[in-house]
Amino acid sequence: MKFFLYAILILFPIASFSQLTGKVVAIADGDTFTLLVNNQQIKIRLHGIDCPEKGQDFSKAAKDYLSDYVFDKVVNVRTMSKDRYRRTIGVVSIDGINFNEKLLEAGLAWHFKKYDKNPAWAKLEETARKNKRGLWVNANPVQPWEWRKGKR
Repeated sequence: MKFFLYAILILFPIASFSQLTGKVVAIADGDTFTLLVNNQQIKIRLHGIDCPEKGQDFSKAAKDYLSDYVFDKVVNVRTMSKDRYRRTIGVVSIDGINFNEKLLEAGLAWHFKKYDKNPAWAKLEETARKNKRGLWVNANPVQPWEWRKGKR
């Protein structure tokens, strides 16, 4: 039994996540882009964060921020899962810089606690709020998931 549990603990992280490397060829918004891998386009949605939707304050700023850093560059995506729209959900980095975290630090995204429980990411959002960075300059910014409910 011990061997079985040990094998699961060792193999689970390897089996659960995969790594994609490719060139970013399109930016949809602050938390979604298209990655070209071996001549195949893959939609990537950033894990654990939610940026303002088109039409919300700071939507363009979040999209521009992501674009400035990743558009036309080769990035690594640690895949976490797929969403209901069949997008790959992942953590995106270049040379060890995590862009999910960069958007939180810049105050251009909410930590999407419904899907991610990372306390370090919650702290990044909290610090951006305290320092009134990005969307936190507004007194009561509307969370994108609430804004989407209102649009339906």
